[in-house]
Amino acid sequence: MSAPADTPTRRDTDRPAGHDPAGTTALTRSTDSALGTIRRGLRLSPEFTRGLWLTLLFAVVATAGKVVVPLAVQQIIDNGIGTDGSGPDLRFVATTVALCTVLLLVTMVCSYLMNLRLYRATESGLATLRRKAFRHVHDLSVLTQNSERKGALVSRVTADVDQISTFMQWGGLLLIISVGQLAVATTLMAVYSWQLTLLVWVCFLPLMFGVRWLQKLLSKAYLRVRERTGDMLGAIGETVMGAAVIRAHGTEQRTARRIDDTVLATRAAQVKAQRLSMAVSPFAELVAALCMAAVVVVGILIGIGGGITPGELVAFLFLVTLFVMPMMLATEIFNEAQNAIAGWRRVLGVLDTVPDIADPGEAGRELPRGPVSVRFDAVSYAYPEGPTVLDDVDVAIRPGTRVAVVGETGSGKTTFVKLLTRLMDPLHGRVLLDGVDLREVAFSSLRSRVVMVPQEGFLFDSSLGDNIRFARPEATDAELEAAITELGLADWLGGLAHGLDTPVGQRGESLSAGERQLVALVRAYIADPDLLVLDEATSAVDPHTEVRIQRALDRLTHGRTSVAIAHRLSTAEAADEVFVFDAGRIVQRGTHTELVAGPGIYADLHASWVRSSA
Repeated sequence: MSAPADTPTRRDTDRPAGHDPAGTTALTRSTDSALGTIRRGLRLSPEFTRGLWLTLLFAVVATAGKVVVPLAVQQIIDNGIGTDGSGPDLRFVATTVALCTVLLLVTMVCSYLMNLRLYRATESGLATLRRKAFRHVHDLSVLTQNSERKGALVSRVTADVDQISTFMQWGGLLLIISVGQLAVATTLMAVYSWQLTLLVWVCFLPLMFGVRWLQKLLSKAYLRVRERTGDMLGAIGETVMGAAVIRAHGTEQRTARRIDDTVLATRAAQVKAQRLSMAVSPFAELVAALCMAAVVVVGILIGIGGGITPGELVAFLFLVTLFVMPMMLATEIFNEAQNAIAGWRRVLGVLDTVPDIADPGEAGRELPRGPVSVRFDAVSYAYPEGPTVLDDVDVAIRPGTRVAVVGETGSGKTTFVKLLTRLMDPLHGRVLLDGVDLREVAFSSLRSRVVMVPQEGFLFDSSLGDNIRFARPEATDAELEAAITELGLADWLGGLAHGLDTPVGQRGESLSAGERQLVALVRAYIADPDLLVLDEATSAVDPHTEVRIQRALDRLTHGRTSVAIAHRLSTAEAADEVFVFDAGRIVQRGTHTELVAGPGIYADLHASWVRSSA
């Protein structure tokens, strides 16, 4: 029974570390600068930069090879054609062409090795990033996961990482080559004519400053794109998962409009971002054309005075083309870079979200096997920005006791079992297993000793045996069959055409709701827990299956401590003890016989249930 109002509690001293009283559970949004985001991303995936020096060496050679043709053209025009009237020097021309061919082959090999190493490093780095993000998502509490749509959450680990992949394998490669190309072209141009080189840079400086200003706008625009994409995937995922409900209620048109709205919102965000990214392209083309014209005019004037040879001027024009290409690609590179940075920020937002249900790790305590005792010590809980749903609950459960939890919707039953299984931590007070605070128990020990069977057991798209074996991967088929027999379900297994090899379909849709519950119970039995927590396993099944499930439950809970949320009071009738919840407190406690004999909430609930069952 709940403690009296004046019973002292540990409301402040027992608050879990890092628990936010305000209940902020939404995923964090990274606010790092673009450069800071890239640095953090590279630190998270060291494979990106592992062996980078060799990749850069290949990139330098591949980039330097791009000036081979301009140099060859300059040498042939100035030294091979014979402008002094002596005629062309064919041996010089042939030697130059041959040397140019060899150098181009070396350049080609270096370019291939650069691409190969870059792709390998990128895929390894992205795989690490995906694994870290995926594992961190599973470390987050159910409450935090529910703060964002599942489809949007999945998009952070898939679509957002894919966007990073696109940039690292395409934009990143172009960025390396473009920077090197600019450096090599500028150096060689300066050797030919520092005046023309200065002219080229003066032409393009306004464009460079414009791109820098545009980068800030693109950063916001592409973050919006990633957010809208996440919303769209979340809405589509919900629609696919809820297809049966949509058809049953005839809401196809309304659902289609909802999907259309998210798709159109994504399109609008994409168009706005593309419009910004393409704004510089026409200007860049104009600047490039004017720059080439200016180089020709000024180059001829310099050449008349003997400051530059015809071959050098032609080679310079080739080099200007090499210089212009990275400038023209800058828009696309920044486009992909901002998209990737937006995706990186969303992934980092997941990783920056501190799990409020943390594994104590090596400091965690291992609990011995055997029937477990449970105690709620002045426990209170409130959901984020919501009212208190458990208020100063103080109750103990003896080892080996079967407890039924009863109460109307919203009375606190589900919160009670979530705290018991540490899907959430109490805001105040402690939940103790064998006298040990759950927050001090290692997850490996907790999950092996405590198993929860939800109302709708989730099944994976595999065979029946694989789904049961999920609780203990090393279990053999013989052990699975023995467990099924011990639970009195051998006739059910024998009625399946393929036995343990029966495919269950996506989310177990090839099985009935009752059969999915049977699989969940066998899975729990295979796990062999000491504390079993059940969310009413017989709430949505036919009478025949209910008998099977009840028989299996009796054998599953025998000798174990068990806590079951009882929607059907037949479960409470079979329990050793009943907890009756109302407004977040345990208002009654006792056996079914004791509670039904006197006035109170339980007697009223039981009478109502009997009438509805008649």
